[in-house]
Amino acid sequence: MAAGMDLSPPFMVIEGGRNKDNLSAMENENSDDLNSIRQMTLGKPPRHLSAMRHCVSSTRLAAAADLATDVNVNVNKPSTDEKSEFLPVFRAGSCAEMGPKQYMEDEHICIDNLIDHLGTTAKFPSLGAFYGVFDGHGGTDAASFVRNNILRFIVEDSQFPSCVEKAIKSAFVQADYAFADASSLDISSGTTALTALFFGRTLTIANAGDCRAVLGRRGRALEMSNDHKPNSTSEKIRIEKLGGVVYDGYLNGQLSVARAIGDWHMKGPKGSACPLSAEPELHELLLTEEDEFLIMGCDGLWDVMSSQCAVTVARKELMLHNDPERCSRELVREALKRNTCDNLTVIVICFSPDPPPRIEIPPTRVRRSISAEGLHLLKGVLECN
Repeated sequence: MAAGMDLSPPFMVIEGGRNKDNLSAMENENSDDLNSIRQMTLGKPPRHLSAMRHCVSSTRLAAAADLATDVNVNVNKPSTDEKSEFLPVFRAGSCAEMGPKQYMEDEHICIDNLIDHLGTTAKFPSLGAFYGVFDGHGGTDAASFVRNNILRFIVEDSQFPSCVEKAIKSAFVQADYAFADASSLDISSGTTALTALFFGRTLTIANAGDCRAVLGRRGRALEMSNDHKPNSTSEKIRIEKLGGVVYDGYLNGQLSVARAIGDWHMKGPKGSACPLSAEPELHELLLTEEDEFLIMGCDGLWDVMSSQCAVTVARKELMLHNDPERCSRELVREALKRNTCDNLTVIVICFSPDPPPRIEIPPTRVRRSISAEGLHLLKGVLECN
């Protein structure tokens, strides 16, 4: 059972935030007893911030309102008051381990404050942050090249910052082309690429490959990217339309991902349509106070852990010590316990200086159905055991 969850009297404790819709789901004919439910109160565990790997930034972004749709929609619009006082504060921690493999081929990057990183000449009007996970294969050259250059390709694109989405898509392709021209590097190596750009009030996730970004929203896991596996329906259709084949789950019988930067031994001339694509898929949303943290990880994590389980573990850890680096280390440790067969890289990005709240609901005489947040919590606990 997850820490902070106590189902014994006098309180039922749920790791999650306030959700009025969930309270309305109670199933009892005596509706007068519903008035006895009191307002939920928030409790905050002690904070511990001593072991940060990355500096804690004071970067603040203006917030938007609640999201009305799920995260697989490419763009989510604010649905309520745009004058929300919520101001995200980014705190990131990371952990990378070689795991059972002979070589470490992952790379990652954490930048809590883009203006500090790029200098005052940066051509964007508001604060931002940038994070990335790059899972290399066939050597380290592609992952290292993309880690060192992808942000530069984004901010130097002619469409940045007026059209961030187009700039990011162009940057991934330009990074792929530039790597092909790097004569001193092994251009047959490749890498997946997952980036998170906080710009103004907007979070934009870009993904090419099978790394994954998962948002923790009051205990609920929301997947912010799709895994580009060759045998997924949409990728298989795209691959076969371009003359490729999927054999035993591998693209052309060789590669276990459908999108990657590099791998130029599997690609045609620059600009030609190719079954192995470097173009990313983008998802965008506006953060609200319901959004607590983002987990970014390579497939070494997701091969052995569901998105909901990872959010449940991360939330429990953050409630205990409020340290995103220790949280990322715990996710890596848990994946190793589950016998992952790959390198492991995990980034946890928190959006508040405070730990996730614990909600206590006073007991009532009303027979009560469990809330949606409670169901997600129980699901994560069961999957983690």
